[in-house]
Amino acid sequence: MRTYNQVESERCEAAETGTMRNSFKRAVALAAGLVLLAGCAAVGPEITTDYDRSADFSQYRTFQFMSRVERGVERSYDTIADRRLISAVTREMEARGYRRVAQDADLLVNFAVSTEEVEDLRTVPSSVLPPPWYGYRSGYYYDPWPAYTYETRIDRYERGTLFIDLVDAQRRQLVWEGRAVARVTREAREDPGAALDQAVSGIFSSYPFTAGPASR
Repeated sequence: MRTYNQVESERCEAAETGTMRNSFKRAVALAAGLVLLAGCAAVGPEITTDYDRSADFSQYRTFQFMSRVERGVERSYDTIADRRLISAVTREMEARGYRRVAQDADLLVNFAVSTEEVEDLRTVPSSVLPPPWYGYRSGYYYDPWPAYTYETRIDRYERGTLFIDLVDAQRRQLVWEGRAVARVTREAREDPGAALDQAVSGIFSSYPFTAGPASR
């Protein structure tokens, strides 16, 4: 027969085990929430594109970039970001058979980058201990499952947008546009070249055309 002290000792051990298990479950739920948030931050830019269905893209074979004046830029030089974007767009256009020229191109390329402070409401999972009227499931016999709820948090961050336009040079009419929108992360600030390259590649991954056949 067990003594009173033995019974009390077993009860204490069971209670401690139950507390550790509940703490572990809360930690797992918290980790799941952090993974969810990290996954949202790790997602690439949101890409949208559109084009003029009436345009004959088979007639376009060459391209050139709009001048700074045409792009609405007041400064007299290209920034490092400008040069990176020009290089990335040139790569994507040439990969599709287009040829860059200094003048009299079929397509004119315009681009712009903007940033803004935004505020989002996010709903994330959290866990709480069961309500007190579930006390018969506690301690000495077995542990209850944690109750899962959701909480709303305010997420403030900087959002960047890259615009790329292709314009019919003869008609001076927009025929294709692409846009990439993404959170400006610490990694993007530390390596802006990689962030811009990813955005340009993402935009042109939705470009459905190739250069038209060479004229004879």
